[in-house]
Amino acid sequence: MAIFKIVLEVIVVIASVLLTLLILMHKGKGGGLSDMFGGGINSNAGTSGVAEKNLNRITIIVALIWVAIIIALGLMYKYNIG
Repeated sequence: MAIFKIVLEVIVVIASVLLTLLILMHKGKGGGLSDMFGGGINSNAGTSGVAEKNLNRITIIVALIWVAIIIALGLMYKYNIG
């Protein structure tokens, strides 16, 4: 079980980095910190409705995987499994 715990820890680190990158790829809606640092420029050059929807779906899937692994690791540590 120790190997399983290590594998889950590695997956949660990879998912954390991937989730951070996916969130940063989202288009800013304006009025936030992105405007302060120059992200408030309105440009539709690289955006698409389908691409934005797919990015949203992928982000949600990765976030759900991340949450599930965090809960599993928490239960494993609580009940000393592995």
